[in-house]
Amino acid sequence: MRWALVKVCLAVTIMVVVAFAVPLGLVIREMARDRAFSNAEREAAAVAPALSITTDRDQLERVVASAGSDAGMAVHIPASGDTASGGTAAVDLGRQRAAADDIATVRRLGRASTSEVPGGSTLLQPVALSSGEIAVVEVYVPDSEVTNGLTTAWAVLAGVGVALIVGSVAVADRLGVRMVRPAQRLVEGAHELGEGKLGARVPEEGPNELRLAAVAFNSMADQVVQLLANERELAADLSHRLRTPLTVLRLNAASLGDGPAAEQTRAAVAQLEREVDTIIRTARDAKPQTVAAGPGAGCDAAEVVRERMAFWSALAEDEDRKVRVAGADRPVRIPVARADLAAALDALLGNVFRHTPEGTAFAVDLHNGEDAVIVLVSDAGPGISDPEAAMARGRGSGSAGSTGLGLDIVRRLAESTGGDVRIGSSVLGGTEVRIWIQLDGRAPVRRGHRGAVRRRRPGKLVSTFNRSRSLP
Repeated sequence: MRWALVKVCLAVTIMVVVAFAVPLGLVIREMARDRAFSNAEREAAAVAPALSITTDRDQLERVVASAGSDAGMAVHIPASGDTASGGTAAVDLGRQRAAADDIATVRRLGRASTSEVPGGSTLLQPVALSSGEIAVVEVYVPDSEVTNGLTTAWAVLAGVGVALIVGSVAVADRLGVRMVRPAQRLVEGAHELGEGKLGARVPEEGPNELRLAAVAFNSMADQVVQLLANERELAADLSHRLRTPLTVLRLNAASLGDGPAAEQTRAAVAQLEREVDTIIRTARDAKPQTVAAGPGAGCDAAEVVRERMAFWSALAEDEDRKVRVAGADRPVRIPVARADLAAALDALLGNVFRHTPEGTAFAVDLHNGEDAVIVLVSDAGPGISDPEAAMARGRGSGSAGSTGLGLDIVRRLAESTGGDVRIGSSVLGGTEVRIWIQLDGRAPVRRGHRGAVRRRRPGKLVSTFNRSRSLP
């Protein structure tokens, strides 16, 4: 495209230069000819006053010589009357170059004329004499005088034309580079994206059309990255949900006692847990972005809490754990899908069973405020020494076998409503995970790549929530 633009500009400029230079060159030649003959007319006019006064040969020779044109000027005076009766004879001064017929025609018509002669042209200027006859002044104009300065003028004109052509080619080349370079970057970006380099982006510069194409390409690349991240998160999320039944299988396998079958079952469960952990770690390369639930979407948080606690209570009874549920006795609507809330609760309760010793008590509290709902999962275990590290994606609590995705699932659920998650120490002496779910339907507000902006906590909601958090 670059060279095509240069060729088009070159052809157009050449046509324009030819269209203007050829007529201009002809005009310059005509102007040089007019200048030469104008000089000849002035020389002839210098002799005319003398001819109107006298026709004496000697006096006319002096006049022609004083004009400085005796070498190229001739004067032709016809005879007047009969010489014997006092008339004057014909007088011819200078070298005659014009044909006699041309001189006679000018004398008869009384108009100036030019005629071609060897080596140039002659100007024949008629002059009326006192006797009534017509004399003819002949001024020789050589070809060198007609073309004087014409070569220089044409050379300058040609130089200007060449400069215009070269300049137009240079400008066209720069414009071509400006157009081609963004297109090349767009092609390179497409190749890189096709090769799997998801970070490939192109600068949004150049002509408006290519700039819009770059914007569309970058938007498409972002969408591709987002779709792949969502796919990875979905795979990781679904795999993490397998941890709940695996925990049940592990606990049941632990109660089988001794024997080959029991050992094989425990080994199979352990192997399955390792495979699930591998799937989660492999699939969590990118972080998805969640969006707020649409109007009418959501679930009854109290019903989900009662359902999941009924499931985990059986395991808690087997391990002699005390359990308390508060605030789930009446409906609490939240803008979160039922499956997502269940997955978040299973992740937190699974962490309690996995990372606290048997007999450790835990509690789930649910409180409904005017603009937010708090879900609190607390335990009486050893606690988390580094809450920030626990919330960091991919690090988890640092315990063996942890993928760290459980808390990330909880955090993403809260951020999808504009809320957030906090980890601290519970009144039971262990870990407290507080999920803040916003109810006003605003989109999540993020800070960087992680976390949400801390929202103002209604004092009444927090104080009421803190009053009954100890186990009976």
